[in-house]
Amino acid sequence: MAYNNCPKPTHPHNLKHETLMTVEPWVKHGLWEAQCISVEHALREAAAVSYLIGRGYHPHHAHQIVESWWHCQ
Repeated sequence: MAYNNCPKPTHPHNLKHETLMTVEPWVKHGLWEAQCISVEHALREAAAVSYLIGRGYHPHHAHQIVESWWHCQ
């Protein structure tokens, strides 16, 4: 079965660089938040933002969505 929305094959080095550059802001944000809240929460939040980015959400919007989950409780 062919998927029309599959990403184009990327050289492994480029994939690594692209992936790490995409998640880096959320890793740094998580490390900053971990100083004020639990490490578990900060890691969960960074993972959730990264997941949404992988689903196609703009990084800023993904972060806003995840932050809104914690403020609604």
